[in-house]
Amino acid sequence: VQLVESGGGLVQPGGSLRLSCAASGFTFSRYVMSWYRRAPGKERELVAAITSAGARTTYADSVKGRFTISRDNTKNKVYLQMNSLKPEDTAVYYCTSAPGSRSPFPGYKYFELWGQGTLVTVSS
Repeated sequence: VQLVESGGGLVQPGGSLRLSCAASGFTFSRYVMSWYRRAPGKERELVAAITSAGARTTYADSVKGRFTISRDNTKNKVYLQMNSLKPEDTAVYYCTSAPGSRSPFPGYKYFELWGQGTLVTVSS
């Protein structure tokens, strides 16, 4: 049972990255999937979440209009497309099926599992 993130790296301000998260060992399509991030010296924050069938999404105000979360239940994967990246987006990004401190979609199903994280660095 695991979540494995990939796609992080170093990018210049204004650039783009696409993070991927591959799920295995559980019924991926049943659960909300989210991306969180933790920047140096800051608390973990919810970046984006998507419901089990992909019908609903939610974003942190700081990334609205720049980031897009999506999922492919046939491949057991969730993605985070990040455009117009800013230095303040620098963080370790985590994929999760857990509800976190506050469920992004109350009433939906969650599964307590976190990935190991992937580092995104936005710098010139």
